Amino acid sequence: MAYELLTLMLRFKVKVGANVDDDIRRCSKVRELIGWENMLMVDANQRWEVSTSIEWMKKLACFKPAWIEEPTSPDDILGHAVIAKALNPLGIGVATGEQCQNRVMFKQFLQAGAMQFCQIDSCRLGGVNEILAVLLMAKKFNIPVCPHAGGVGLCEVVQHLAFFDYICVSGTLENRVIEYVDHLHEHFEYPCVMQKYTSFMPPEAPGYSTQLKQESISAYTYPNGSAWKDLFASSSSKFQLPPPDVMYSV
Repeated sequence: MAYELLTLMLRFKVKVGANVDDDIRRCSKVRELIGWENMLMVDANQRWEVSTSIEWMKKLACFKPAWIEEPTSPDDILGHAVIAKALNPLGIGVATGEQCQNRVMFKQFLQAGAMQFCQIDSCRLGGVNEILAVLLMAKKFNIPVCPHAGGVGLCEVVQHLAFFDYICVSGTLENRVIEYVDHLHEHFEYPCVMQKYTSFMPPEAPGYSTQLKQESISAYTYPNGSAWKDLFASSSSKFQLPPPDVMYSV
């Protein structure tokens, strides 16, 4: 984290939910390092029930997190509303949406006051048109859109959506962030570009920035790619290459 601070990052997220005492210890250390002027967010990854979410976050409120992300089941819209009602007076918003598959769920989250930060996921929502509908609804309810990213190619994709939101819909960067994880970008022909680890820079190439490099496709194609062959050949690997005549269904 010290490296990220040196490269001017201003917003930091901490995973929470397994042990409240350990969460207090880690949040204390993070606040000590980043200071109180920088933004702290916490993410429970759906670990809690509604009542636990409220009780747990009240114990972390002293660290002034801007939001609690996915405190409970992502399908429990009314549960999120209860959590938001309890935590908003403490200055803590609810961030969710990365597991939502359609605009109707976002409509209900927004109408119920169940999210204060809207986290669209470009791969779970049904295409650009569905995403645009969510951006417009978020604008209507004055809720900032903070795209979920970090997986393979997600940073590359969501940058376009954030740019569109800023230029054509919201017209503001206030309370808006995009997740960023610095890995796997090397597999893309047109990887996203960060300015000093603080801002996504608009891509110069046309398209959605999702074109994979051919060498990466070849290396990771199952089961004959070089990466898989190395894995199966490793003496420490617990995986075994299935017989070619065996078919699997999921």
